[in-house]
Amino acid sequence: MSSEQLRKTAEKNSSASSSKEPKNKFRLFGLDVFIGGGFDIVYMVLVLMLLTIGLVMMFSASYISAKYDPATKYDATYYIKRQLGFALVGVALMFIISRINPELMKKMTPVIFAVSLVLLVLVLIHPYRLDGKEDFKRWLKLGIVFQPSDVAKLGIIMFFAWLLEKYRHQIETKWWVSLALFGLLGFLCVLIYLEKHLSCTILIMLIGIGMLFLGGVDRRWFILGFTVGILLIAVVVIFRDQLLDPYQADRIDSFIHKDYDDVDSRWQTNQSLFALGSGGFFGLGLGNSRQKYLYMPEPQNDFIFAIVGEELGFFRSVLIVLVFAALVFEGFVIATKAKSMFERLLVLGISLQVGLQTILNILVVTDLMPNTGISLPFFSYGGTALVMQLVEMGMVLAVSRSGERKKRAEKNA
Repeated sequence: MSSEQLRKTAEKNSSASSSKEPKNKFRLFGLDVFIGGGFDIVYMVLVLMLLTIGLVMMFSASYISAKYDPATKYDATYYIKRQLGFALVGVALMFIISRINPELMKKMTPVIFAVSLVLLVLVLIHPYRLDGKEDFKRWLKLGIVFQPSDVAKLGIIMFFAWLLEKYRHQIETKWWVSLALFGLLGFLCVLIYLEKHLSCTILIMLIGIGMLFLGGVDRRWFILGFTVGILLIAVVVIFRDQLLDPYQADRIDSFIHKDYDDVDSRWQTNQSLFALGSGGFFGLGLGNSRQKYLYMPEPQNDFIFAIVGEELGFFRSVLIVLVFAALVFEGFVIATKAKSMFERLLVLGISLQVGLQTILNILVVTDLMPNTGISLPFFSYGGTALVMQLVEMGMVLAVSRSGERKKRAEKNA
Protein backbone atom coordinates (compact mmCIF):
# COMPACT_ATOMS: atom_id res chain seq x y z
CA MET A 1 0.00 0.00 0.00
CA SER A 2 1.38 3.40 -0.97
CA SER A 3 1.89 6.25 1.45
CA GLU A 4 -0.94 8.16 -0.24
CA GLN A 5 -3.35 5.24 0.31
CA LEU A 6 -2.26 4.95 3.93
CA ARG A 7 -2.91 8.65 4.48
CA LYS A 8 -6.42 8.43 2.98
CA THR A 9 -7.24 5.37 5.09
CA ALA A 10 -6.08 7.12 8.27
CA GLU A 11 -8.18 10.21 7.46
CA LYS A 12 -11.23 8.04 6.79
CA ASN A 13 -10.84 6.17 10.08
CA SER A 14 -10.31 9.43 11.96
CA SER A 15 -13.44 10.95 10.41
CA ALA A 16 -15.51 7.88 11.20
CA SER A 17 -14.39 7.76 14.82
CA SER A 18 -15.04 11.48 15.37
CA SER A 19 -18.57 11.22 13.94
CA LYS A 20 -19.55 8.47 16.36
CA GLU A 21 -21.66 9.41 19.36
CA PRO A 22 -20.07 8.75 22.75
CA LYS A 23 -21.34 5.56 24.35
CA ASN A 24 -24.31 6.25 26.61
CA LYS A 25 -24.03 4.65 30.04
CA PHE A 26 -27.67 5.34 31.02
CA ARG A 27 -30.33 3.16 29.39
CA LEU A 28 -34.02 2.65 30.07
CA PHE A 29 -36.47 0.39 28.21
CA GLY A 30 -33.55 -0.58 25.98
CA LEU A 31 -33.01 3.03 24.91
CA ASP A 32 -30.30 5.58 25.58
CA VAL A 33 -31.64 8.08 28.11
CA PHE A 34 -29.51 10.97 26.84
CA ILE A 35 -28.63 11.98 23.29
CA GLY A 36 -25.85 14.15 21.94
CA GLY A 37 -25.62 16.52 19.03
CA GLY A 38 -26.39 20.22 18.80
CA PHE A 39 -29.85 21.65 19.30
CA ASP A 40 -31.58 24.51 17.48
CA ILE A 41 -29.77 27.64 18.73
CA VAL A 42 -32.30 30.01 17.17
CA TYR A 43 -35.14 28.38 19.09
CA MET A 44 -33.24 28.55 22.38
CA VAL A 45 -32.38 32.24 21.87
CA LEU A 46 -36.04 33.07 21.13
CA VAL A 47 -37.16 31.24 24.29
CA LEU A 48 -34.61 33.00 26.52
CA MET A 49 -35.45 36.34 24.90
CA LEU A 50 -39.16 35.97 25.67
CA LEU A 51 -38.42 34.72 29.19
CA THR A 52 -36.14 37.67 29.94
CA ILE A 53 -38.56 40.27 28.61
CA GLY A 54 -41.40 38.49 30.41
CA LEU A 55 -39.62 38.61 33.77
CA VAL A 56 -38.79 42.30 33.38
CA MET A 57 -42.37 43.17 32.45
CA MET A 58 -43.83 40.94 35.17
CA PHE A 59 -41.80 42.82 37.79
CA SER A 60 -42.79 46.16 36.33
CA ALA A 61 -46.47 45.17 36.29
CA SER A 62 -46.54 43.59 39.74
CA TYR A 63 -44.52 45.64 42.19
CA ILE A 64 -47.25 48.20 42.95
CA SER A 65 -49.98 45.65 43.66
CA ALA A 66 -47.50 43.58 45.70
CA LYS A 67 -46.43 46.65 47.70
CA TYR A 68 -49.98 47.41 48.83
CA ASP A 69 -51.24 43.84 49.31
CA PRO A 70 -51.27 42.43 52.86
CA ALA A 71 -51.17 38.90 51.37
CA THR A 72 -47.63 39.64 50.14
CA LYS A 73 -46.67 41.30 53.46
CA TYR A 74 -46.30 44.54 51.48
CA ASP A 75 -43.21 43.20 49.74
CA ALA A 76 -42.91 44.90 46.34
CA THR A 77 -40.59 42.14 45.11
CA TYR A 78 -42.85 39.27 46.20
CA TYR A 79 -44.02 38.20 42.74
CA ILE A 80 -40.73 38.66 40.91
CA LYS A 81 -38.76 36.69 43.52
CA ARG A 82 -41.12 33.74 43.20
CA GLN A 83 -41.29 33.96 39.41
CA LEU A 84 -37.53 34.25 39.09
CA GLY A 85 -37.10 31.15 41.25
CA PHE A 86 -39.50 29.18 39.05
CA ALA A 87 -37.75 30.52 35.95
CA LEU A 88 -34.36 29.26 37.16
CA VAL A 89 -35.84 25.83 37.89
CA GLY A 90 -37.57 25.83 34.51
CA VAL A 91 -34.45 26.79 32.56
CA ALA A 92 -32.44 24.08 34.32
CA LEU A 93 -35.12 21.52 33.46
CA MET A 94 -35.25 22.81 29.88
CA PHE A 95 -31.55 22.12 29.32
CA ILE A 96 -31.72 18.74 31.06
CA ILE A 97 -34.76 17.63 29.07
CA SER A 98 -33.16 18.88 25.85
CA ARG A 99 -30.74 15.95 26.29
CA ILE A 100 -33.48 13.33 26.83
CA ASN A 101 -34.02 10.85 24.00
CA PRO A 102 -37.39 11.63 22.32
CA GLU A 103 -37.89 7.88 21.83
CA LEU A 104 -37.85 7.55 25.62
CA MET A 105 -40.40 10.37 25.86
CA LYS A 106 -42.65 8.33 23.57
CA LYS A 107 -42.24 5.26 25.79
CA MET A 108 -43.18 7.31 28.87
CA THR A 109 -46.18 9.02 27.25
CA PRO A 110 -48.94 6.66 28.52
CA VAL A 111 -47.61 7.03 32.08
CA ILE A 112 -47.42 10.84 31.81
CA PHE A 113 -50.95 10.99 30.42
CA ALA A 114 -52.26 8.68 33.15
CA VAL A 115 -50.74 10.94 35.82
CA SER A 116 -52.30 13.99 34.12
CA LEU A 117 -55.70 12.28 34.07
CA VAL A 118 -55.50 11.31 37.74
CA LEU A 119 -54.62 14.91 38.66
CA LEU A 120 -57.58 16.25 36.65
CA VAL A 121 -59.94 13.93 38.50
CA LEU A 122 -58.32 14.51 41.90
CA VAL A 123 -58.67 18.29 41.66
CA LEU A 124 -62.43 17.88 41.18
CA ILE A 125 -62.68 15.64 44.24
CA HIS A 126 -60.38 17.52 46.60
CA PRO A 127 -59.57 21.00 45.27
CA TYR A 128 -57.48 23.56 47.12
CA ARG A 129 -59.55 26.70 47.68
CA LEU A 130 -57.91 30.08 47.24
CA ASP A 131 -59.22 33.09 49.13
CA GLY A 132 -61.72 34.96 46.98
CA LYS A 133 -61.90 32.10 44.48
CA GLU A 134 -63.69 29.46 46.53
CA ASP A 135 -66.05 28.51 43.68
CA PHE A 136 -63.19 27.40 41.41
CA LYS A 137 -61.70 23.90 41.40
CA ARG A 138 -58.48 24.69 39.55
CA TRP A 139 -55.84 24.20 42.24
CA LEU A 140 -54.45 21.13 43.95
CA LYS A 141 -52.10 21.01 46.92
CA LEU A 142 -49.56 18.18 46.90
CA GLY A 143 -46.71 19.72 48.82
CA ILE A 144 -47.03 22.81 46.61
CA VAL A 145 -50.14 24.47 45.20
CA PHE A 146 -50.45 24.08 41.42
CA GLN A 147 -52.97 23.82 38.61
CA PRO A 148 -53.28 20.25 37.22
CA SER A 149 -54.50 21.74 33.93
CA ASP A 150 -50.99 23.13 33.34
CA VAL A 151 -49.59 19.60 33.60
CA ALA A 152 -52.49 18.18 31.59
CA LYS A 153 -51.76 20.41 28.58
CA LEU A 154 -48.46 18.64 28.01
CA GLY A 155 -49.89 15.22 28.88
CA ILE A 156 -52.68 15.63 26.34
CA ILE A 157 -50.32 16.87 23.61
CA MET A 158 -47.99 13.91 24.17
CA PHE A 159 -50.84 11.37 24.30
CA PHE A 160 -52.48 12.60 21.10
CA ALA A 161 -49.09 12.53 19.32
CA TRP A 162 -48.64 8.95 20.59
CA LEU A 163 -52.15 7.86 19.53
CA LEU A 164 -51.95 9.47 16.10
CA GLU A 165 -48.70 7.66 15.36
CA LYS A 166 -49.67 4.30 16.89
CA TYR A 167 -53.08 4.10 15.19
CA ARG A 168 -52.20 5.89 11.98
CA HIS A 169 -53.38 3.04 9.73
CA GLN A 170 -56.66 2.58 11.63
CA ILE A 171 -57.34 6.33 11.47
CA GLU A 172 -57.03 6.19 7.70
CA THR A 173 -59.21 3.09 7.26
CA LYS A 174 -61.76 2.98 10.12
CA TRP A 175 -64.10 5.92 10.67
CA TRP A 176 -64.91 5.03 14.27
CA VAL A 177 -61.27 5.46 15.37
CA SER A 178 -61.40 9.15 14.43
CA LEU A 179 -64.73 9.45 16.24
CA ALA A 180 -63.17 7.88 19.34
CA LEU A 181 -60.34 10.45 19.26
CA PHE A 182 -62.83 13.31 19.11
CA GLY A 183 -64.73 11.66 21.96
CA LEU A 184 -61.58 11.45 24.07
CA LEU A 185 -60.87 15.12 23.41
CA GLY A 186 -64.43 16.00 24.43
CA PHE A 187 -64.10 14.00 27.64
CA LEU A 188 -60.88 15.81 28.59
CA CYS A 189 -62.45 19.18 27.83
CA VAL A 190 -65.41 18.34 30.10
CA LEU A 191 -63.04 17.46 32.96
CA ILE A 192 -61.27 20.80 32.65
CA TYR A 193 -64.53 22.71 32.23
CA LEU A 194 -65.81 21.24 35.51
CA GLU A 195 -62.92 23.05 37.19
CA LYS A 196 -64.63 26.26 36.01
CA HIS A 197 -61.63 26.87 33.78
CA LEU A 198 -63.24 27.94 30.51
CA SER A 199 -60.10 29.45 29.00
CA CYS A 200 -58.09 26.24 29.40
CA THR A 201 -61.04 24.23 28.05
CA ILE A 202 -61.06 26.33 24.89
CA LEU A 203 -57.28 26.09 24.56
CA ILE A 204 -57.20 22.29 24.97
CA MET A 205 -60.04 21.89 22.49
CA LEU A 206 -58.25 24.00 19.86
CA ILE A 207 -54.91 22.24 20.41
CA GLY A 208 -56.58 18.83 20.15
CA ILE A 209 -58.44 19.74 16.98
CA GLY A 210 -55.26 21.16 15.46
CA MET A 211 -53.30 17.99 16.26
CA LEU A 212 -56.04 15.75 14.85
CA PHE A 213 -56.03 17.83 11.67
CA LEU A 214 -52.23 17.68 11.34
CA GLY A 215 -52.26 13.99 12.27
CA GLY A 216 -54.20 12.98 9.19
CA VAL A 217 -57.77 12.59 10.44
CA ASP A 218 -60.27 12.76 7.56
CA ARG A 219 -61.05 16.39 6.69
CA ARG A 220 -64.79 15.66 6.54
CA TRP A 221 -64.83 15.28 10.31
CA PHE A 222 -63.65 18.86 10.68
CA ILE A 223 -66.36 20.19 8.39
CA LEU A 224 -68.93 18.39 10.51
CA GLY A 225 -67.23 19.49 13.73
CA PHE A 226 -67.03 23.12 12.59
CA THR A 227 -70.75 23.14 11.81
CA VAL A 228 -71.64 21.56 15.16
CA GLY A 229 -69.26 23.93 16.95
CA ILE A 230 -70.88 27.03 15.45
CA LEU A 231 -74.31 25.74 16.48
CA LEU A 232 -73.11 25.02 20.01
CA ILE A 233 -71.55 28.48 20.35
CA ALA A 234 -74.80 30.05 19.15
CA VAL A 235 -76.81 28.00 21.67
CA VAL A 236 -74.45 28.90 24.54
CA VAL A 237 -74.53 32.61 23.68
CA ILE A 238 -78.32 32.72 23.29
CA PHE A 239 -79.03 30.68 26.43
CA ARG A 240 -75.99 31.84 28.41
CA ASP A 241 -77.99 32.72 31.52
CA GLN A 242 -79.27 29.15 31.76
CA LEU A 243 -76.10 27.30 30.70
CA LEU A 244 -73.22 29.30 32.19
CA ASP A 245 -72.20 30.54 35.61
CA PRO A 246 -73.37 34.09 36.30
CA TYR A 247 -69.86 35.59 36.02
CA GLN A 248 -69.34 33.91 32.62
CA ALA A 249 -72.71 35.10 31.34
CA ASP A 250 -71.93 38.64 32.55
CA ARG A 251 -68.64 38.65 30.65
CA ILE A 252 -70.39 37.64 27.42
CA ASP A 253 -73.04 40.30 28.01
CA SER A 254 -70.42 42.99 28.56
CA PHE A 255 -68.55 41.89 25.44
CA ILE A 256 -71.65 41.92 23.24
CA HIS A 257 -73.12 45.20 24.49
CA LYS A 258 -69.79 47.03 24.97
CA ASP A 259 -71.12 48.89 27.98
CA TYR A 260 -68.03 50.85 28.95
CA ASP A 261 -69.82 52.30 31.98
CA ASP A 262 -70.13 48.80 33.47
CA VAL A 263 -67.77 48.91 36.45
CA ASP A 264 -68.26 45.26 37.35
CA SER A 265 -67.77 42.71 34.55
CA ARG A 266 -66.02 45.21 32.22
CA TRP A 267 -63.75 46.91 34.73
CA GLN A 268 -60.63 44.89 33.92
CA THR A 269 -61.21 45.09 30.16
CA ASN A 270 -61.82 48.83 30.31
CA GLN A 271 -58.59 49.40 32.26
CA SER A 272 -56.78 47.31 29.66
CA LEU A 273 -58.06 49.51 26.85
CA PHE A 274 -57.11 52.66 28.79
CA ALA A 275 -53.59 51.25 29.25
CA LEU A 276 -53.14 50.34 25.59
CA GLY A 277 -54.54 53.67 24.43
CA SER A 278 -52.36 55.78 26.72
CA GLY A 279 -49.25 53.86 25.64
CA GLY A 280 -49.44 55.25 22.13
CA PHE A 281 -46.83 54.27 19.56
CA PHE A 282 -43.69 54.31 21.73
CA GLY A 283 -45.14 53.92 25.24
CA LEU A 284 -44.81 55.80 28.51
CA GLY A 285 -41.49 54.14 29.33
CA LEU A 286 -40.55 51.05 31.31
CA GLY A 287 -42.02 51.27 34.82
CA ASN A 288 -44.23 54.28 34.02
CA SER A 289 -47.61 52.56 33.70
CA ARG A 290 -50.51 54.41 35.36
CA GLN A 291 -53.09 51.62 35.24
CA LYS A 292 -51.01 49.30 37.43
CA TYR A 293 -51.48 51.77 40.30
CA LEU A 294 -54.39 49.69 41.63
CA TYR A 295 -56.66 50.45 38.67
CA MET A 296 -55.92 47.20 36.82
CA PRO A 297 -56.78 44.17 38.99
CA GLU A 298 -53.85 41.72 39.24
CA PRO A 299 -51.90 43.28 36.34
CA GLN A 300 -49.19 40.62 36.61
CA ASN A 301 -51.57 37.89 35.46
CA ASP A 302 -53.81 37.59 32.40
CA PHE A 303 -53.74 41.29 31.45
CA ILE A 304 -50.00 41.83 31.63
CA PHE A 305 -49.90 42.55 27.90
CA ALA A 306 -51.92 45.73 28.58
CA ILE A 307 -49.08 46.96 30.82
CA VAL A 308 -46.61 45.96 28.09
CA GLY A 309 -48.55 48.09 25.61
CA GLU A 310 -48.78 51.02 28.00
CA GLU A 311 -45.11 51.09 28.96
CA LEU A 312 -43.46 49.91 25.73
CA GLY A 313 -45.99 51.20 23.21
CA PHE A 314 -47.52 49.74 20.07
CA PHE A 315 -44.23 49.45 18.16
CA ARG A 316 -42.35 47.41 20.77
CA SER A 317 -45.46 45.36 21.55
CA VAL A 318 -45.64 44.33 17.89
CA LEU A 319 -41.96 43.34 18.05
CA ILE A 320 -42.72 41.08 21.02
CA VAL A 321 -45.61 39.51 19.10
CA LEU A 322 -43.23 38.92 16.20
CA VAL A 323 -40.80 37.13 18.54
CA PHE A 324 -43.67 34.85 19.59
CA ALA A 325 -44.48 34.29 15.91
CA ALA A 326 -40.82 33.50 15.18
CA LEU A 327 -40.79 30.96 18.04
CA VAL A 328 -43.87 29.19 16.65
CA PHE A 329 -42.46 29.27 13.11
CA GLU A 330 -39.12 27.84 14.24
CA GLY A 331 -41.02 25.12 16.05
CA PHE A 332 -42.75 24.17 12.81
CA VAL A 333 -39.34 24.12 11.08
CA ILE A 334 -38.01 21.74 13.74
CA ALA A 335 -41.10 19.55 13.27
CA THR A 336 -40.35 19.14 9.56
CA LYS A 337 -36.94 17.67 10.43
CA ALA A 338 -38.18 15.29 13.14
CA LYS A 339 -37.25 11.62 12.98
CA SER A 340 -40.73 10.21 13.64
CA MET A 341 -44.39 11.13 13.44
CA PHE A 342 -44.59 11.23 17.25
CA GLU A 343 -41.75 13.75 17.47
CA ARG A 344 -43.23 15.86 14.69
CA LEU A 345 -46.70 15.98 16.28
CA LEU A 346 -45.22 16.62 19.74
CA VAL A 347 -43.42 19.73 18.48
CA LEU A 348 -46.44 20.85 16.44
CA GLY A 349 -48.71 20.45 19.48
CA ILE A 350 -46.39 22.47 21.72
CA SER A 351 -46.05 25.15 19.03
CA LEU A 352 -49.82 25.28 18.65
CA GLN A 353 -50.18 25.73 22.40
CA VAL A 354 -47.78 28.69 22.51
CA GLY A 355 -49.28 30.30 19.40
CA LEU A 356 -52.94 29.83 20.34
CA GLN A 357 -52.41 30.90 23.95
CA THR A 358 -50.65 34.07 22.81
CA ILE A 359 -53.35 34.88 20.26
CA LEU A 360 -56.22 34.25 22.68
CA ASN A 361 -54.58 36.34 25.41
CA ILE A 362 -54.04 39.31 23.11
CA LEU A 363 -57.59 39.04 21.74
CA VAL A 364 -58.93 39.25 25.30
CA VAL A 365 -56.66 42.15 26.27
CA THR A 366 -57.69 44.13 23.16
CA ASP A 367 -61.43 43.40 23.73
CA LEU A 368 -61.76 41.31 20.57
CA MET A 369 -62.88 38.31 22.61
CA PRO A 370 -64.76 37.90 25.92
CA ASN A 371 -62.59 37.84 29.03
CA THR A 372 -61.78 34.15 29.59
CA GLY A 373 -58.81 34.48 31.92
CA ILE A 374 -56.09 33.05 29.70
CA SER A 375 -52.44 33.75 30.49
CA LEU A 376 -49.63 34.99 28.23
CA PRO A 377 -46.77 32.45 27.92
CA PHE A 378 -43.50 33.48 29.63
CA PHE A 379 -45.05 36.76 30.83
CA SER A 380 -48.00 36.06 33.14
CA TYR A 381 -47.31 35.25 36.78
CA GLY A 382 -47.63 31.58 37.63
CA GLY A 383 -44.95 29.14 38.72
CA THR A 384 -46.42 25.85 37.50
CA ALA A 385 -47.32 27.30 34.13
CA LEU A 386 -43.84 28.80 33.60
CA VAL A 387 -42.01 25.61 34.59
CA MET A 388 -44.23 23.49 32.32
CA GLN A 389 -43.71 25.90 29.41
CA LEU A 390 -39.94 25.63 29.80
CA VAL A 391 -40.19 21.83 30.08
CA GLU A 392 -42.04 21.87 26.76
CA MET A 393 -39.34 24.06 25.24
CA GLY A 394 -36.79 21.49 26.40
CA MET A 395 -38.73 18.77 24.58
CA VAL A 396 -38.69 20.78 21.37
CA LEU A 397 -34.93 21.27 21.72
CA ALA A 398 -34.54 17.51 22.27
CA VAL A 399 -36.40 16.83 19.04
CA SER A 400 -34.18 19.35 17.28
CA ARG A 401 -31.13 17.38 18.46
CA SER A 402 -32.77 14.22 17.17
CA GLY A 403 -33.42 15.89 13.83
CA GLU A 404 -29.80 16.93 13.52
CA ARG A 405 -28.70 13.33 14.25
CA LYS A 406 -31.07 12.10 11.54
CA LYS A 407 -29.65 14.64 9.11
CA ARG A 408 -26.07 13.56 9.86
CA ALA A 409 -26.97 9.89 9.51
CA GLU A 410 -28.57 10.48 6.11
CA LYS A 411 -25.54 12.51 5.01
CA ASN A 412 -23.10 9.82 6.12
CA ALA A 413 -25.20 7.16 4.39
